[in-house]
Amino acid sequence: MAEPSAQPGRECVLCPPLRFRINAMADLPGEASVLAGDRDFLLMPDVAPLADGHLLLVTREHRQCAGDFDERLWDGALRWRDRVARLYLHAYGAGDLLLFEHGPARSQGGGACIDHAHWHFLPGTPGVRAVVEEQGLPGAPAGHAALWARFRTGRSYLLIDERGTATVHSGDGVRGQFLRWAVAAALEGGPAHETALAGGTWRWQQTFGLPESRRRFLRTLRTLRPAASALDGPPPRDHRDDSHQ
Repeated sequence: MAEPSAQPGRECVLCPPLRFRINAMADLPGEASVLAGDRDFLLMPDVAPLADGHLLLVTREHRQCAGDFDERLWDGALRWRDRVARLYLHAYGAGDLLLFEHGPARSQGGGACIDHAHWHFLPGTPGVRAVVEEQGLPGAPAGHAALWARFRTGRSYLLIDERGTATVHSGDGVRGQFLRWAVAAALEGGPAHETALAGGTWRWQQTFGLPESRRRFLRTLRTLRPAASALDGPPPRDHRDDSHQ
């Protein structure tokens, strides 16, 4: 196993001991909300979900982004993507999903506000790639080599996997949480709704802990926890030394 990228110290909110601190601030389950895990990854609800079923796949050890993965971690992440599709099929009756990532080659780059590798998953395919491309950010075929090359040369990226096709888009200079905005815009009907979204309802810091956000989180947990038994692989509770709160 390759060594993890530079350690973030104790301030990273997706590393111990702070991994579940935001959950605690919102009076939401922390470690108990983890749906499944293995030695490399944890799968859990997003603390400020954009829709029911919004999940995060988080690396246990600190990595900057998926462009920082070695081949073993990349292959493992793809297996998790496929497991989440099966989870959605079991829970919602359809296995279509959206995967997106802000990939910071440099701190806070690519629209990232947390420099710790995590993939977002949502059920369905709301048309996020079209929203992104309408903002002048065309995509190219994405894979491990493409993301690794961008990361190693200091170019931040946006990763979108939708309708069975993964694309990488330039992330240099995009606004913070750009892909969360794109998801919200797609769910609301496209970029024409940017004015309505300008209040920041897509930013996690402004929505986590609010009543509807908490209800989405808890609905996601109630719906997906029973369905998590359909996932293949290790038992869902493998929480090696994850101190929190």
